Amino acid sequence: MKTYEDLAGDGGSNIISQVVSQREKLRSRLDKIKNKVALMSGKGGVGKSSITANFAACLVDQGYTVGILDADLNGPSIGHLLGVGNDQKLQIDEDGIQPGQGTLGIKIMSMDMLVSNPDTPVMWTEEGGATAVWVSTMESTALRELLADTNWGELDFLLIDMPPGSDRMDNIRDLIPELAGAVEITIPSPLSQHIVAKSITKNNTMGVPIIGLIENMATYVCPHCDQEGKLFEGQDVSELADRKGVPLIGKIPFDTRVSRKTDSGNLFYTENKDSITGKAIAEAVENILNFIEKKSK
Repeated sequence: MKTYEDLAGDGGSNIISQVVSQREKLRSRLDKIKNKVALMSGKGGVGKSSITANFAACLVDQGYTVGILDADLNGPSIGHLLGVGNDQKLQIDEDGIQPGQGTLGIKIMSMDMLVSNPDTPVMWTEEGGATAVWVSTMESTALRELLADTNWGELDFLLIDMPPGSDRMDNIRDLIPELAGAVEITIPSPLSQHIVAKSITKNNTMGVPIIGLIENMATYVCPHCDQEGKLFEGQDVSELADRKGVPLIGKIPFDTRVSRKTDSGNLFYTENKDSITGKAIAEAVENILNFIEKKSK
């Protein structure tokens, strides 16, 4: 298959220079960001976005500058979690689009900030108007523009909240070849572990570094006595980690406060870092930092 660089001419469309210019702009944005980490799961409903938001809060608490790209174009939720909606008007200047400012100063870019109202769906095509391949191409183009047009500035971390499905990593890998790695997230249920196992296999095949596996909702925490109990029936996730040869970097208990805004509007971790779940979040983040530090040596 030929690439744009293989073409002798573009028939006067100037497409080649446009592609090169977009690529250079993307590169200039990404070069100012030290670490890019994707948080993903083959299955939806595992609390991935809540984990991403609270990991960001934990990193900020340690003095890092953080941004989040909500790569779930069809079901974005990061803006809602960090208090940024389509009512926060995007500012556009000569440096590009200024990202939204969420709680704790976390920079955000999400499709939610580009639609007319919170209930507006993203429509890639009119009914019956495009194949899955074409829709995938449009999604890839949209992600490229969100990354390249957003003036992220200098960041220590860009967390990428991935949409469900292992196939979506293809787009991010193409756009960010220097990705520090992917964090795979599952819950204890057999179905979730089965799908995440497939995602791990695909990432290994693609050469995507896997930072580790996180079991979310590993237990539940009683809000009255702080005792932990079993939430799901399923195989011990450590067996999955051993079988796939990836480290288990966190087991995060379910706390009903995680999905609720605090009185001050902060994220759960900020005000509950000494809770059982808060400590589990901090431990998982520390394992991610250790992975990146070892990789950079």
